[in-house]
Amino acid sequence: MTDSPILSLQSVRAAYGRIEVIHGVDLEVFSGKVLALLGPNGAGKSTTLKVCAGLVAPTGGDYILCDRRVNGARPEDLARAGVCLIPEGKGIFPNLTVRENLWMATHTGTSLHDVEEVAYSRFERLSQRRNQLAGTMSGGEQQMLAMSRGLATNPRILLLDELSMGLAPIIVEELYEIVAQVASEGVSILVVEQFAQTVLGVADTAAIMVHGKITSVGAPSDIAMELSDAYMGAS
Repeated sequence: MTDSPILSLQSVRAAYGRIEVIHGVDLEVFSGKVLALLGPNGAGKSTTLKVCAGLVAPTGGDYILCDRRVNGARPEDLARAGVCLIPEGKGIFPNLTVRENLWMATHTGTSLHDVEEVAYSRFERLSQRRNQLAGTMSGGEQQMLAMSRGLATNPRILLLDELSMGLAPIIVEELYEIVAQVASEGVSILVVEQFAQTVLGVADTAAIMVHGKITSVGAPSDIAMELSDAYMGAS
């Protein structure tokens, strides 16, 4: 008997107005596992994450979260259920200090002391920047701050959109070490990446999306061999 997935998309479709963007997507994310969703620009990856976060309602199929159908659930309700989205572009408050950004995560009931303790233990350099305006930090430090705010909510599932965008390879490697650590603590992770090699090393399963459809799902080592064909076919 296998465990049920924490998050499951079953033949899910989604659209912007009359334009359908994802066409019958099936995905499963299991407890404490990392699923990498890969594919070229315009494949529908970010829209899939928005469906999971409640920002885009499915127009067809079923979205199952913890064995409950949650089609049309509001983002705040999904957040209370443990879904946390860290969007592309980091999503921090640039005109607030690091500490003030972390304070914004205390609305869940966690104290600022506890939020800071977790953030600084994972990302030591943030403790050195606690009184610095977030917008003046490097891109990598801003991404660390965004992750810290997200993790402060103690999510059951973390949705990461293009974690590596615009960052130096050494910073990306550090961030994905944290992703692996978070997964080992039992958090489920669905991560979207355009640049596959940055995530395949920590993923348990990988899926390729092209033109709004999942074309392959499997072990990262198997999927890696198919990626070049997927990118070339979409260009």
